[in-house]
Amino acid sequence: MTARIAYADVEVGTELPGAVFPVDRATLVRYAGASGDFNPIHWNERFARDVGLPDVIAHGMFTMAEAGRIITDWAGDPGAVLEYGVRFTKPVVVPDDDKGAEIEVTAKVAALLDEEARTVRVDITARSAGQKVLGMARAVVRLA
Repeated sequence: MTARIAYADVEVGTELPGAVFPVDRATLVRYAGASGDFNPIHWNERFARDVGLPDVIAHGMFTMAEAGRIITDWAGDPGAVLEYGVRFTKPVVVPDDDKGAEIEVTAKVAALLDEEARTVRVDITARSAGQKVLGMARAVVRLA
């Protein structure tokens, strides 16, 4: 665990360290096993295309979790995240090749909510293949 960020050390516009998360088909299989979500759109290319998708796609909750990692890493404590929500805007398409896909995540402090409670709102941007994959991605975080 990293050191906790102090409320006094942030201001609106403070950028969190960004991250790039690789995702390949093997990752999707492992996530399916852990989550119990074996929907074939996440592993069967033919099925995914038959239902109108361009290819196999990552689980939405997997994408959300990867994006949330930069918040918990920055805050230094997963328990500091009081609220977290997103809207799924585009799927993360995961081709069956040596590269797979990447989820690129950035975030910044968008509001100082409550000085006494030391809470801030962090807005998150997640992209894959140049497209925004999460909308309205926000977290409320209690800082040290």
